[in-house]
Amino acid sequence: QVQLVESGGGLVQTGGSLRLSCAASGRTFYAMGWFRQAPGKVRESVVGITGSGETTYYADSVKGRFAISRDNAKNTVYLQMNSLKPEDTAVYYCAAGLWVAGNLRPDWWGQGTQVTVSS
Repeated sequence: QVQLVESGGGLVQTGGSLRLSCAASGRTFYAMGWFRQAPGKVRESVVGITGSGETTYYADSVKGRFAISRDNAKNTVYLQMNSLKPEDTAVYYCAAGLWVAGNLRPDWWGQGTQVTVSS
């Protein structure tokens, strides 16, 4: 069992930056990542990172703007979001699970944190 607690969401203007954190407890060293869900849309994978941190995945829409990292000593994953756009507005969910076919297959979810980018 893994428990995930996110923090760091908020309101930012277009072009601004935010950093999300996700602290994991319980069994750790799983692959982790972030999904997001905008109103009326399907939840989508944004970024993922393997347990070792050696391999990452980025959705095309965030490549070059978002960066995922993890500190296994703190059981925490970070998502640095730069050059934010209004279309990045969504609830962001931290997830943990297995690394399958180059991406995270989530088994556990955090409660979600709202990110709003104003134009």
